[in-house]
Amino acid sequence: MADVLTGTGIGRGIAVGGVLRMPDPLPEPTDTPSALTPDAEKERARASLAATAAIIRHRGERAGGSAKDVLEAQAFMAEDPTLIDDIGTRLDSGKTAERAVFEAFASFRDLLVSMGGYMGERATDLDDVSQRVVAHLSGVPAPGVPDPEHPFVLVARDLAPADTALLDLSKVLALVTSDGGPTSHTAILAREKSIVAIVGVTDALALADGTEIVVDAATGTVTVAPSAEERAAAEAKAAGIKAARSSATGPGALADGTLVPLLANLGSADGAADALEKGAEGVGLFRTEFLFLDSSSAPTVEEQKAQYKRLLEAFAGKKVVVRALDAGADKPLSFLNDAPEENPALGLRGLRALRANEPILRDQLAALAAAEAETDADVWVMAPMVSTVEETRYFTALAREVGLKTAGVMVEVPSSALLADRILADADFASIGTNDLTQYTLAADRLLGSVASFQDPWHPAVLKLVGEVGKAGRATGKPVGICGEAAADPLLAVVLVGLGATTLSMSPSALADVRAELSRFTLDEAQHFAELALSANSAVEARGAVTTAAASK
Repeated sequence: MADVLTGTGIGRGIAVGGVLRMPDPLPEPTDTPSALTPDAEKERARASLAATAAIIRHRGERAGGSAKDVLEAQAFMAEDPTLIDDIGTRLDSGKTAERAVFEAFASFRDLLVSMGGYMGERATDLDDVSQRVVAHLSGVPAPGVPDPEHPFVLVARDLAPADTALLDLSKVLALVTSDGGPTSHTAILAREKSIVAIVGVTDALALADGTEIVVDAATGTVTVAPSAEERAAAEAKAAGIKAARSSATGPGALADGTLVPLLANLGSADGAADALEKGAEGVGLFRTEFLFLDSSSAPTVEEQKAQYKRLLEAFAGKKVVVRALDAGADKPLSFLNDAPEENPALGLRGLRALRANEPILRDQLAALAAAEAETDADVWVMAPMVSTVEETRYFTALAREVGLKTAGVMVEVPSSALLADRILADADFASIGTNDLTQYTLAADRLLGSVASFQDPWHPAVLKLVGEVGKAGRATGKPVGICGEAAADPLLAVVLVGLGATTLSMSPSALADVRAELSRFTLDEAQHFAELALSANSAVEARGAVTTAAASK
């Protein structure tokens, strides 16, 4: 029997092909004195930093979607004034531009890693920018995805956004990475592009070029050197998935007709048309950070209103759930809170940061109310990082004061899940952010590779908390949505409905798979799957038990 490796699958696709590994990174530049003057080296560094930023931006323009936003952020790294000053200081001491760039980026990387959270995630992106600048200085090709003439399964430690954004989908059959979790950039961009992918495969780097493998995202398994029978079974399964995806249309619903509206997670109004084309029945999570993150001051009410109207007009007559600015110590904003914290994930973030700067929150809510008044969309607003009943009352009262009729909270920490019945007595709805709920339940930073194996929303402890919120929703008659990445896992989506979720929101590219999976099962079956998952002792056991039960249907 073939060897089988395991990881976290993205979606439910399956692919068969030969391995092609990402090339090794460039070697560390030697620390030898430069033969040029510091000014000459500074000009070399300036030119290469500018060229790298321009190349990354060009890739972003070609890629579009959320990849464009990710790559724009990467380009800014090559232009960061603090980094450029650090490079200049090192060049004044006689170093080469290659060495100075390497050292400055490495120092900045260590700082980001120590900050953790959102900033910690940027460390991998920073490594990629550093490699590209050094390659430009050295006159060699930047490390990247190989480009053979034949289709292949790409195996890598992880992929930089610049590489993932422009993968040739006519050749890349699947992605397998040794690092990363379900919320990594690789996973998010793979989901957006509907690429078969499994992340966090421990022994992935031991796979040799040319080895045939079966990549089954639904089961999170990589079958090495499959037999003829295993290959045939995989190809038949792939054909079945394609047929099911094509036949599942219309509103999200279970096999017994129970409606489960399928909504889209969006980061800007630019993605509205694509989401609607893919069958989104509304928006379950509109991230408003794009209006704030690249600004030195908070945008005005009118500036925000104009952007909100763009989205609301696209979803006229549909529900649009808007998350208030989710920023703070882990996404520092100079006008909100950029004070360093020892543990940003547990610090002044989300509603906590907004409450400490109430004028910013008031302006955002006022802009939303004004935009809703001029459109036909059904606006729901929710507060991020709510952990107490008192915070719930504060936010909902403020939202209603400015004229927003539907105000709710995000359930992202165990305390709000455990007190969901009391929170929903004041809130109009709850939306569960499974990414953060998982990290706080299992005490494992979701952006830290060393504990990525803990970042699994199939864990019974996480599902038990989801069930508490679902139970509270039923008791109070209040809607309970899921807007974390867990909703995009088709089989887990069925379990979440069995736990009481009334809507699911995800990347638009995941809608077809989730719609198809929901249509296979009744509410009774979904509740049975939920019971199986809750009775397990680990995420692996929970996923395995439900997968087996679903396969027997």
